Amino acid sequence: MKQFWGSMVIALSATLFMLYQSGAFAEKQGATNPQPTVAEAAKTEEKKAGPSADSITAQIDKTSLSNGGTITVTGTAPPGKPVFVEIWADKTVRASRFDSDPDKETGKRPYIFYMSEEMPAYYKLFVPAESKETLENIKKEGKKWSVSKALKDLGADAAYSAPATIKTNRYQTTLTGSIIGSRGELLPAMDAKENKKRSMQLLKARFRSVDKVLGAGVVVNPDGTYKAEIKIREGLAPGKYNVVASVDKKIRSQPLIFENNIHFPLLYLENAGTSLNLFGPLLLTLAVSIFGVLMGAGGGFILNPLLLTIWPLPHTVVAGTVMPTVLFAQGSGIYNYSKIKFISWKLGTVIGLSMVLGGFIGPKLTELITLDQFKFIFGWILLVLAGLMVWQTTPGYLAKNKKEQSILKEFQKRAAEEAAKRKPA
Repeated sequence: MKQFWGSMVIALSATLFMLYQSGAFAEKQGATNPQPTVAEAAKTEEKKAGPSADSITAQIDKTSLSNGGTITVTGTAPPGKPVFVEIWADKTVRASRFDSDPDKETGKRPYIFYMSEEMPAYYKLFVPAESKETLENIKKEGKKWSVSKALKDLGADAAYSAPATIKTNRYQTTLTGSIIGSRGELLPAMDAKENKKRSMQLLKARFRSVDKVLGAGVVVNPDGTYKAEIKIREGLAPGKYNVVASVDKKIRSQPLIFENNIHFPLLYLENAGTSLNLFGPLLLTLAVSIFGVLMGAGGGFILNPLLLTIWPLPHTVVAGTVMPTVLFAQGSGIYNYSKIKFISWKLGTVIGLSMVLGGFIGPKLTELITLDQFKFIFGWILLVLAGLMVWQTTPGYLAKNKKEQSILKEFQKRAAEEAAKRKPA
């Protein structure tokens, strides 16, 4: 009996020893202090050494800017593959495009109006530095450049992501409707592929220039490490900006975020997607309003082209913004002109009724034309008006229009009488 129990103790001890050696107890111990396996240890070392063949890392050197600055993006990607860096702002603006180009196959004009309220206020895609020559060739295409073709030529179509998912509405209008500024009938939503295609067209319509959408600045080394020094220009939208590095659709880094801060006297214009110093427009408008009221026009016809030239503002926003500013100038001008009795209220009322009608059509029509078309129309109107005014000051014209001379003399007489009354006794 003693031999039996002795044998059992020896067998049990041997069993426990073998179980311990095989790691049967390690699972229980692992609940508090897990021991990595050989495979797990290898995976950990691989992470320490760098990303795997299907991953990419990214870091930024700062998390905030003050009205622009330089952000440096660094990281490691799979060796031998190009790296793209995509940056966009959280703030959004409206982008629109009126498609009236003839179809290549049928020759018919679609007359479709595309519009989105979700276009990033800032967007730019940076490609490898060795693509600089390709990018220069795209710039040579001038106004005919295409976002989709440019991305394909640069091999960056897979890296284009942020604007691709914006919600875009489309409206079916007509030739007559486009003339009076009608958006037309809302059409059904597009599929993801068509929406991405139209987002590229809206991106070009919004930012226009190649330099504002694409840049060649990502330096990629043979070992997969990369670096991109990205300049965020002054006058952009404040708030959060997203940075994503990618190799293709699947190999993308986690979004990195930095803030762009602005302070007074900088003011952000939500519908324009840009920031500007208040003192510049303030001084400009003061000078323009003095001259404009002198001409009896309020200054809008002068202020409009100046705002488009000096500041990067959309023509739709400029046209809409000038309207209320002219109202202030005209209000004070009406008061002062009425005091010296230079106003014909009957003629002014008739003209005003026509302006009410034009006020409904003009804003919608402005949406359907491009900046170049706007400048062309506005420029010719100013040239025609300038030509008429110069012609009316020639001696020959004045000699044939004695009635106009008498009216001018009467106005001068009234002005002199009013000035005499204001002089202290």
